Amino acid sequence: MSQFPPERIRNLSIIAHIDHGKSTLADRLLQMTGTVPPESSPQFLDKLKVEKERGITVKAQTVSIIHTHTDGHKYLINLIDTPGHVDFSYEVSRSLGACEGALLLVDCSQGIQAQTLSVFHHALEADLSMLAVINKVDLPHAYPDETSEEIASSLGLEKDRHLRISAKSGLGVDTVLGSIIEGLPSPSPYEGGEDGKLRGLIFDTFYDQFRGVVSLVRIFSGSLKKGDKVRFLQADRKYEILEVGLNNPDEVPVERLTDGQVGYIVCNMKDSGEAFIGDTICWADKVVDPLPGFQPMKAMVYAGVFPMDSGDFPKLEESIERLTLNDRSVSVQRESSAALSQGFRLGFLGTLHMDVFRQRLEDEYSSEVIVTAPTVPYKVVFTNGTEQFISNPVEFPEPGDPKARVAHVEEPMINATIFVPNEYIGSMMDLCARYRGIQLEYRILENSERAVLRYTLPLSEIVTEFFSELKSQSSGFASFDYEEAGYEQSPLVKMNILINGKPVDALSMIVHKYAAQAIGKAWVKKLKEVVPRQQFELSIQAAIGAKVIARENVSAFRKDVTAGLYGGHYDRKLKHLNKQKEGKKKLKKLAGNIEIPQSAYYKVLSWSVGV
Repeated sequence: MSQFPPERIRNLSIIAHIDHGKSTLADRLLQMTGTVPPESSPQFLDKLKVEKERGITVKAQTVSIIHTHTDGHKYLINLIDTPGHVDFSYEVSRSLGACEGALLLVDCSQGIQAQTLSVFHHALEADLSMLAVINKVDLPHAYPDETSEEIASSLGLEKDRHLRISAKSGLGVDTVLGSIIEGLPSPSPYEGGEDGKLRGLIFDTFYDQFRGVVSLVRIFSGSLKKGDKVRFLQADRKYEILEVGLNNPDEVPVERLTDGQVGYIVCNMKDSGEAFIGDTICWADKVVDPLPGFQPMKAMVYAGVFPMDSGDFPKLEESIERLTLNDRSVSVQRESSAALSQGFRLGFLGTLHMDVFRQRLEDEYSSEVIVTAPTVPYKVVFTNGTEQFISNPVEFPEPGDPKARVAHVEEPMINATIFVPNEYIGSMMDLCARYRGIQLEYRILENSERAVLRYTLPLSEIVTEFFSELKSQSSGFASFDYEEAGYEQSPLVKMNILINGKPVDALSMIVHKYAAQAIGKAWVKKLKEVVPRQQFELSIQAAIGAKVIARENVSAFRKDVTAGLYGGHYDRKLKHLNKQKEGKKKLKKLAGNIEIPQSAYYKVLSWSVGV
């Protein structure tokens, strides 16, 4: 790789709002440079089954492209295709840490969207040079001129540097390659790297069953080759490098990785707990100061994850350990449930992130799981001034419990940004009001038929049906992004679900006081459909403290105890019926906390999380 000195290397990410064409542009760049054949499958870099099924990118993918420029020199372009959904923003921020430049892609049939602004600010914070690429110019309803004006006025990117392409047809994509070489910077010498010591940043990891942990690394100074003894600073472990290489697009071993290059390393690391994203790698005998790593992401949504069969807990534990190696934004904590046995409480960046993680467990590790209803971290303030953050409803104080000494409860808030066509403004305002939103800003965009709405909303409201309603009420044209906005006091209560008078911990939830009855009715109604009938009548209740707010009954199986009687003697029939009635009462008392099959929990909890 010595033929690629730093001045002939470009490290860049493609960033954009979801569905603006990032993966399609990556496909064309790979095909035009001969990295993959022209007949290769669409969205070539979307490797995961969940990505192919859903048509979205959830995992940033790195590929090295060798391109011969018009000056006759060969250039090494390290390209990272990133996700566009807000739930996978950690993938974007990590990818940008390995780059000097970015292609900001904008669909000119939609213009700037909420996540366009978000990824733009990520790139600004990373001090990256950006090229604006206006995509889908060949669509009949494309507005490239208006989009160019909008990019210049809203983002400050000069119009004379805007590229106009159609990634799908390949129109204008050749100009992108030239602009990458001429318009984006090469890796600059690392400050303090004049000593020639190895400094590498681990920006992604995954587990290979034969080779152990494989790490993706960006070299900031020095070089790395097979046989080198290295130290991972955060893990404080030493290893010998067994293999270094590039993704081109499959793994291609090379002699060494040098200053400015991006590649993978294998070092016989078998324990996934020793791999840290953001760690610094250096030579074992020449220790350096750590490179700036990545800010850990704070989980926004929590859920309990349990094996469908309680005997599969060890398998689930190993699966989660391996999968979180590839997705470090998930927080993990062990949890025990009387109803669902041993499991984990996992923290995610959003409900899509949660659902994708569940699907990856099933697809990649054959782990069938039950996921409890998502909840957010609440702040409980006590009368003595202390605070406690609670993300598990089981730990939430019961209403009216004098021992709890709760002063008040606060819930996390978000500032939401919604881009919407003018004709749907009224629908969006009604939607936000219904989900307890408070308007911060309403602005019609210049030279556009779109508006920007900004609202403060409770985080707990947007983890339910908010996003799907936003899409359905705007015919799919509205886009949505959000950021944290602290905590606010709110009348929140713990709602328990009781079956046969006994609370089921896995079904407890924290709800807004004024919505509790409607939520309780919906849950008991759904439970009635899935809980199997018994030999006695079964009650399903939703309760706040001692107060029952909703109830459904599951009728009993009835055996005809009079079938063997002859004649029409009424007293004899009545005697048998009363005996049956007393027997059922005794059975109900003896049964106490009846056992609900895991399949019933799976059905009702799958309904609650929209699986």
